[in-house]
Amino acid sequence: MCNCSRKPYYITTAIAYASGKPHIGNTYEAVLADAIARYKRYQGYDVFLQTGTDEHGQKIENKAKDAGVTPKEYVDRAAAEIRRIWDLMGTSYDKFIRTTDAEHEAQVQKIFRKLYDQGDIYKGYYEGLYCVPCESFFTPSQLVDGKCPDCGGEVKPAKEEAYFFKMSKYAPRLIEYINTHPEFIQPASRKNEMMNNFLLPGLQDLCVSRTTFKWGIPVDFDPKHVVYVWLDALVNYITGIGYDCDGSSSEQFRKFWPADLHLIGKDIIRFHTIYWPIFLMALDLPLPKQVFGHPWLLQAGGKMSKSKGNVLYADDLAGLFGVDAVRFFVLHEMPFENDGVITWDLMIERFNSDLANTLGNLVNRTVSMSNKYFGGIVTSTGSSEPVDEDLKAVAAGTAGKVTACMDALRVADALTEIFALFRRCNKYIDETMPWALAKDPGKADRLSEVLYNLVEGISIGANLLKPFLPETAEKVLKQLNAPERELDSLDVFGGYASGSKVTEKPEILFARIDPAVISVQIEALEEAQRATSGQKAEPGKPEIEYADFEKLDLRLAKVTACEEVKRSKKLLKLTLEVGSETRTVVSGIKNWYKPEDLLGKTVVLVANLKPITLCGIESHGMILCASDDADSCLSAITTMSDMESGLKVR
Repeated sequence: MCNCSRKPYYITTAIAYASGKPHIGNTYEAVLADAIARYKRYQGYDVFLQTGTDEHGQKIENKAKDAGVTPKEYVDRAAAEIRRIWDLMGTSYDKFIRTTDAEHEAQVQKIFRKLYDQGDIYKGYYEGLYCVPCESFFTPSQLVDGKCPDCGGEVKPAKEEAYFFKMSKYAPRLIEYINTHPEFIQPASRKNEMMNNFLLPGLQDLCVSRTTFKWGIPVDFDPKHVVYVWLDALVNYITGIGYDCDGSSSEQFRKFWPADLHLIGKDIIRFHTIYWPIFLMALDLPLPKQVFGHPWLLQAGGKMSKSKGNVLYADDLAGLFGVDAVRFFVLHEMPFENDGVITWDLMIERFNSDLANTLGNLVNRTVSMSNKYFGGIVTSTGSSEPVDEDLKAVAAGTAGKVTACMDALRVADALTEIFALFRRCNKYIDETMPWALAKDPGKADRLSEVLYNLVEGISIGANLLKPFLPETAEKVLKQLNAPERELDSLDVFGGYASGSKVTEKPEILFARIDPAVISVQIEALEEAQRATSGQKAEPGKPEIEYADFEKLDLRLAKVTACEEVKRSKKLLKLTLEVGSETRTVVSGIKNWYKPEDLLGKTVVLVANLKPITLCGIESHGMILCASDDADSCLSAITTMSDMESGLKVR
């Protein structure tokens, strides 16, 4: 256990972009950060958790114009909605920063001037093909099929005066830092990606100002420029705790910087492990101790898309299942490194099996038996049998396992360990059969000891559950009349005071859900979401003759090899076995599939499509996929059973 009494611990989330209501994937990060922060507090750390909103940029300026309001009015509403969701989910943040806060804006201007005065920022021109949604410039060679390599949207030629930051000046120093601090970027796969794809090939200077829109922090010595969003947004981690560029930083800043953990989505890890550390080096500030790029929480079928209404929202889910149930879903279903998937069926299953049965029924049975057999008084007789010792060993060992998981940021594994204890308690009931012991008056002491062991085991689990499901843990401890205990005390079995009395009427923690009943509510939510987003079915195409269909040569093809296409953010190169023939096909599905996901799969190939060259590779055919209008979710068409490659599809 930790002996780190009141040692400072600074944890941050990425600040949410104030363009609209956050979906459950966005909310997951806030809940994850909260669970880590709560556990660190439980370990004895003096924790400071910062979150907030990123409120500048051309996208917001455009959205405000479309809504008929000023940008400030727009972000005020959006920030309030984001904060409402964070509060609903029980996020115990210490600071909610907004990049429109006056203190933040003043420091951004000071930082920009300081970097300019010391020669790290210079004025030049940015010319290229610009994507408005991504707020990024691209060269023609970076485009995929003439479209933005990140979002697939349209790009337009643009040229503007801009200030640039000399990234290459600090790149060698950053490479050395990453190589000598293996814990800096987590998981390790993210480190390899940053080194091999960005740092080692050489960094280009970074555009840090814009002139084509006004909604941003003005460069005070050149007011036609506004500070570009990433410089503005990233420095929130220091301005929020009192950094002053003039050298008068607050005591709070001196206490908490460098940050112990930046918790961010894997899609923005480049900005946090390359741009942000270099900015800090230029400011002569220490780097954060760790950046964790967590995976995405996906719906079945792919990444969530607000534009198509393919979204789950935390408040909708909380209305159906309860706040702690939603916290359980997102924390339990997200692996350490790979993307997690959340579906309605999975949520219902987890609710009924883990929450209602494993935990809720365990507490209810234990409290009910204590009342039925001993008037609610829970007493230890001091006796012990082998089956008791096994339960005690599991209970006393759980805290250490949970702490080890949390220290490694394996939050889902920590939650699994706690529920393993609850499952062991349920097994203990089956092993000891209290109802059978109650039939023999001579075994009253044995029955009393069994119930004490159960209450103590549940009490240890409930104390450990507090950072993850705080309301539920509090309810469990209240029903047991068990105090909150220090983390260091949970590795000793027997902390529950003998002679204590449990509640007379146990509360149902999680009532089982009838899938048929909740499906009606789910359908209503989805229909309302479709209506709000204006989602419509894609219109059909004109009728064709059968002879037209016969012109297509559709064949089954087996994927024997697959690799990413260099210089493309969208394309995969597939090697296909089509009967006795081998084909090479280039497909724009990299955003939805990793190469290894497709190996061995049997797909449908348009075999007689005229060859086309993409990124220097000749593609002989096209594999068929299904997707929504916005390509927010996509699935390659495969067979339901194993079939030989080369067979005709008809």
